[in-house]
Amino acid sequence: MKTNFVNLLSGTLLSLCLAAGANAQSQMANTAPLQPPAAKKNPKQLTMHGVTRTDNYYWLNQREDPEVIAYLNAENSYLKQKMAHTEALQEKLYNEMRGRIREDDASVPFLENGFYYYTRYEKGGEYPLYCRRKGSLTATEEIMINGNEMGKGKGYFSISGWQVSPNSNLLTFAVDTIGRRICNLRFKDLKTGKMLPDVITATTPNVTWAADNQTVFYTRQDLQTLRWDKIYRHKLGTDPAKDVLVYNEPDETFYASVGRSKSRKYILINSGNSSSMTSEAQYLEAGNPAGTFRMFLPRQKGHQYDVDHADGKFYIRTNDGAQNFKLMSAAEGNLAKTGWKEVVPHRPDVLLEGFDLFKDYLVLQERAKGLTQIQVRAWSGEAHFPDFGEAAYTASVAHNPEYNTKTLRYNYTSMTTPQSVYDYDMAARTRKLMKQTEVPGSFDSENYQTERLFATASDGTKVPVSLVYRKGIRKDGNNPLLVYGYGSYGISMNPGFNSSALSLLDRGFVYAIAHIRGGQDMGRAWYEDGKLFKKKNTFTDFIACTEFLQKEGFSRPEKTFAMGGSAGGLLMGAVMNMRPDLYKGMIAAVPFVDVVTTMLDSSIPLTTNEYDEWGNPNEKEYFDYMLSYSPYDHIETKKYPNLLITTGLHDSQVQYWEPAKWVARLRELNKEKNLLLLYTNMEAGHGGASGRFRRYKETAMQYAFLLDLAGVKQQ
Repeated sequence: MKTNFVNLLSGTLLSLCLAAGANAQSQMANTAPLQPPAAKKNPKQLTMHGVTRTDNYYWLNQREDPEVIAYLNAENSYLKQKMAHTEALQEKLYNEMRGRIREDDASVPFLENGFYYYTRYEKGGEYPLYCRRKGSLTATEEIMINGNEMGKGKGYFSISGWQVSPNSNLLTFAVDTIGRRICNLRFKDLKTGKMLPDVITATTPNVTWAADNQTVFYTRQDLQTLRWDKIYRHKLGTDPAKDVLVYNEPDETFYASVGRSKSRKYILINSGNSSSMTSEAQYLEAGNPAGTFRMFLPRQKGHQYDVDHADGKFYIRTNDGAQNFKLMSAAEGNLAKTGWKEVVPHRPDVLLEGFDLFKDYLVLQERAKGLTQIQVRAWSGEAHFPDFGEAAYTASVAHNPEYNTKTLRYNYTSMTTPQSVYDYDMAARTRKLMKQTEVPGSFDSENYQTERLFATASDGTKVPVSLVYRKGIRKDGNNPLLVYGYGSYGISMNPGFNSSALSLLDRGFVYAIAHIRGGQDMGRAWYEDGKLFKKKNTFTDFIACTEFLQKEGFSRPEKTFAMGGSAGGLLMGAVMNMRPDLYKGMIAAVPFVDVVTTMLDSSIPLTTNEYDEWGNPNEKEYFDYMLSYSPYDHIETKKYPNLLITTGLHDSQVQYWEPAKWVARLRELNKEKNLLLLYTNMEAGHGGASGRFRRYKETAMQYAFLLDLAGVKQQ
């Protein structure tokens, strides 16, 4: 499961994913026998649509129960004992990963309202400093927020959603110290350097300023379900308890958020559910914050649209009669759908993912043949595409707050190219590399090879696979192979660079991303063919990709491993039940595995919002289909691969008890004497540990698990 308005998952999961399970004659599997924790059985009968399921471990869903905490701690202790012999390797891996990160790094500054904004890290610091310089990059630095000072001594700490007022004098930002994405909004006077007394508790990080420099609009979530459902208005200096509720989203399957148009003329409230492809927008002039929001276009089931504004027009990306979306425009005074004018037509072979507006140019972010591309259109001229020159890559439009400019900033990366930031002159069609993330040490991209291949699914569909490995490997079936997949919510798993993965590649691993259905890698139809009653395509696609890679000689079952997180953890559980023989080991990170029980409990965060992704099991046809693949419900008495399963006690998206119950039940029925380990981060949520370096401790543990099982001698 995931939060619809937080599209962090690609980067976070890719960072987590590159640790799976593996094999050979593993020292880990041959250590002296230790007795694993035994969760007590307390049978609970769950009956729906005439079907009764017995859940012996339902009791684990009490986060505050000391017995639950004791069990999770016991699992952590068991893992530590089973992996004790890898501690030196873990330390070596951690030092490698940390050594590939420049400690005193900084982002590329962006210009907004006469200030250059950037973040930077100090040597040894876990958290960034948020800074700016007025007028030029040589001006005196102003530190707006010092994350290291604010995060000192905290088990979890995160700053997000920072926004500077239109007059550049005030700052608001969100602080999360638990990991459940429930934040406190803080305010700072940037002229005096003093924090303001206004503190708004229990919010999301979603906030935007009105034009008066005194008013902000922000989003609150339901504290039980965590659904973003309410938009409030706060005026500085007033009691937050008296903030005005300006919008309450009534549909329990929808989320609401607030933002500002490119023109900065309008505040926009967006309500939507990407799974159902339905959305709605409202607008209010930013100079009239006490006014009433007006409807842009009422929601209609199956109509998904988003809007922006510039130069007296609204621009609308819409799927109305356009599965892959088209771009329309509407004059401010005539928003009726009948008055919309076509700007970019629908193209059956190109997915329009987004757009950005400039005074002289329109920029489109698109996806064709499974790869991202950027189209630049002069309002009064022809279109063109910057050339990226690699077989598998990811390009995306970056943050471009300025409207009257000919410079487009975009991001670029591939599986062999570190994250790069370019400034592109849209008139001259030239680009300038502003920064490529430095990888300290001996890294040389020429030592690695990337490929893009196609596997054939069981129904004949061609499924893309992106690969990276160190040059010189032989396709003789003897390479350890890690296959990663996700395949849900229309989220595409773009091929990108991860410096941590070098610790695997340099030890002989091949790393593959299976671009399976359920994502949006090959267009909107790719997503629709992997959801609801077509969900099993996601699982069979992944199996087909694994079989293809083995047939091509990249590996064999005894050396093949798989990894997925969140909804990708569901993928791991389903695939493991269907074809455990294909894999030596798996890592399932924060896995969504108890599909039926979770989707029947509307009090659990994100459930109702996801009916259009998985189905509503209160309806028998959806219940039956979910039950036919739900990993927790299909554990059998048979041999399973080596498993490392991770979770966070404060996870707001996949509750910790799903993986905990899964492990407990697997201990009952798994006939193989393979490893079965559960790691719970007792201080974190869905994204794992906070901090720039601390998270690599967990990654090092995962890599050690993988390398030890793979029997890799080069430690």
